[in-house]
Amino acid sequence: MKDYAITIEGLEKYYGSFKALHGVNLMVKRGEILGFLGPNGSGKTTTIRCILDHIRPQAGIIRVFGINPQSNPRMVHALTGYLPGELRLEDNFRVNQQLRYFSELRGNQLEWSYVEELAERLNLDISRTIKNLSSGNKQKVGIVQALMHKPDLLLLDEPTAGLDPLMQQEVYRLLREAQAGGSTVFFSSHILSEVEVLAERVAIIRNGLIVEESTPNQLTEMAIRRVKIRFMEPIDPILFTTLEGVKLISSRNGLEAIFEVEGDLDRLIKKLSGFPVKDLETASHSLEDIFLKYYQTEPG
Repeated sequence: MKDYAITIEGLEKYYGSFKALHGVNLMVKRGEILGFLGPNGSGKTTTIRCILDHIRPQAGIIRVFGINPQSNPRMVHALTGYLPGELRLEDNFRVNQQLRYFSELRGNQLEWSYVEELAERLNLDISRTIKNLSSGNKQKVGIVQALMHKPDLLLLDEPTAGLDPLMQQEVYRLLREAQAGGSTVFFSSHILSEVEVLAERVAIIRNGLIVEESTPNQLTEMAIRRVKIRFMEPIDPILFTTLEGVKLISSRNGLEAIFEVEGDLDRLIKKLSGFPVKDLETASHSLEDIFLKYYQTEPG
């Protein structure tokens, strides 16, 4: 298990009679960026809180760099930079006071110049009072406190919530730099485009259970795309429905046809090579398709 930053086996968690986690199994490699994808209420935050021993599961095994967080939470916290979904800050502190307080909790073992660099890159004025900050600027404080001690593991719950697109891109750069410096990045999100842009690997959680693990590229290859084809002369579109994964949606006088294609377009393109094609359009596809596949119906 030395190659893994996080190992989770059979994780179950109840809140009273409600079962939030149904046996989560997940392994996060050292040095990777993993996107933990799911809507609100799917179990993302509960999983993260169990990893940190903020709450304890009823069943299952968790290891962080081989350490049991229930036996040694202090060591796990020392190795981790954590951004919770709702970070609690001292309203009457200035930002620099709040960050120095976090630094003191970690034994003042960090370079303050790096804190200032992070704040500058995020356009965060550390002389301002917390209570006067917007929600986006409070989120920046949370990002700085998670990154400032250059942890081995970053656990980030919805890291770009409340940030504008330019700041989101800067956060992505910071996380890639952290990875380049040796950190493992585990971030939860319900923003599909964010996971697609940042993550090397994706785990989709549904109703407290991991339903898919893959790379973003592999997942999008599984997505269903819509293809519109215009022919130079009338062609019977039924000819193409014999291809695996190709479904006819509509046609018009044999001169235009719209298909849904599951997976790559190679087989359809090869079939089209024998016909007089005037034009071909494909709708953009993303993780949205595969995500909806797992959430459009509830388990029976």
